[in-house]
Amino acid sequence: MRILILYILALNAIASFAQKRDVNFFIEKAVVNTALLEDLNNQSNSLSIDSLLYKANLKPQLNANLFANYAPVINNFGYDNAISNGQNVSGLVSFSQKIFGKGQKNNQLTAITLLKDKVDFNKKITKNDIEKAIRSQYIIAFSDNNQFLNLQKQFGLLNTELEILKKFTQKSIYKQTDYLLFLSTVKQQEFIMLQMKYQFENDLGILNYLCGTNEKSTAVLIQPQIELKQLIDSESSIYNQQFKIDSLSIQNQKQNIANNYKPSLLLLADAGYVSTITGQYHKNFGNSVGFNLSIPIYDGDQRKLQTIKNKLALQTSAAYKKQFERQFKQRQEQLVLKLSQNEMITKQLEAQFNINGTLLKAFNKLLVTGNAIISDYVIALGTSLSITNAMAQNNMERLVLINDLNYWNTNEK
Repeated sequence: MRILILYILALNAIASFAQKRDVNFFIEKAVVNTALLEDLNNQSNSLSIDSLLYKANLKPQLNANLFANYAPVINNFGYDNAISNGQNVSGLVSFSQKIFGKGQKNNQLTAITLLKDKVDFNKKITKNDIEKAIRSQYIIAFSDNNQFLNLQKQFGLLNTELEILKKFTQKSIYKQTDYLLFLSTVKQQEFIMLQMKYQFENDLGILNYLCGTNEKSTAVLIQPQIELKQLIDSESSIYNQQFKIDSLSIQNQKQNIANNYKPSLLLLADAGYVSTITGQYHKNFGNSVGFNLSIPIYDGDQRKLQTIKNKLALQTSAAYKKQFERQFKQRQEQLVLKLSQNEMITKQLEAQFNINGTLLKAFNKLLVTGNAIISDYVIALGTSLSITNAMAQNNMERLVLINDLNYWNTNEK
């Protein structure tokens, strides 16, 4: 027992020099170390580049082409000169320009923008998920550590009373069995405290794993300040964004189907040198202009089928939105009810704690006068430990519930 006491004193000395960590420290580490966020950020930047690439593709395209070919005829063996011309040389600068209506251009750019919006939405959701997970695990680790510190304090008081009881037992004021019964209770408290210490170290290890950090158990975790956000409706929730984006994407796809059946025009032009080098090759400089017009006529009713698929996608999105609204409300109500129940349990536990505290004070007075019934005192101590543990567990659950409720009540940003 003396070794454990010395160990506790050593921990207290180390803690006085340990670094203080709050929940934001771990959240920031998790955000930096999460590869998925980096991936989504790169996807978003890539889509911004895709938008620039599409705009660049709409601009006039110029290409320089050089071609030379020689097909010899030896002893009347070789390619037919009527086809190969014997030799060809060309050097051209070609020009092409796609002609689109403004609506078609905007439709394609909107499609890219919506894809980027979806990726950005996933970034927000991923970050929100990370923050929730880290806060939950931080609450658990902090509660473990806080409970360990409380048990540490109780253990110190019990040891003081054990020494008093030992002296009274040596004077035969208390029986040897009373002392052994109390000593057994202290040992049990020592075991529970050791369990809680290991529990804290394990839960801190999980927190480190989630964040990609390596904080030691000597780090001081600061009380998490988690306040309940104002309740919002499903329309204001950040999670409702996905249905807005999906709806806009489906409408954009509908317009894209219509655009695919509009005539398309490609302007062509080139200038340069093309010659077979057989005669007057110095006069073979020239140019040409043209166009390519494509008009859809019949595609086997593909447009009709694509339009049906588009309507089905819209119905699916609407069904998911309706389900989300129902589940959002139900989840809110469940968490609010649990939080209310938690508050009622807190009041009950506080009342029990106060009564038990008064009882323990009375036993303390009886102990020093030699009038305490140790078996009853041990029962009161066990009850105190149970109440303290229940209060710590209930407080942890309260913070987790608030964290869950805040997760659902994140406003659209």
